[in-house]
Amino acid sequence: MDKEFAGFLRIYLDEEQAYDNTGYLRPTLMSFNDSYVQVIREGFTEIIRDENFGTAEYERLTNIEFPDYDSLQKYLLGMYSYLFQDAITQPLPPE
Repeated sequence: MDKEFAGFLRIYLDEEQAYDNTGYLRPTLMSFNDSYVQVIREGFTEIIRDENFGTAEYERLTNIEFPDYDSLQKYLLGMYSYLFQDAITQPLPPE
């Protein structure tokens, strides 16, 4: 996993920030240079495709616990869609 991507998860999707879905995350990410945005896009693509990246790895980076692999995948796909496609709202992790 890329160090910059891991840092993005720690800073913007940690247990304090991930529950703030007021709409700042996408504009914040897009304000960075294109190469950083590409690193984040590739990082999401990598962990979504990596069957070995599971709930324990995500919790280690963000301190957010997911009940199972499927719920984590749904969240990651939703986050990718919010950040890089046309999803209107940012998904929330489990309570």
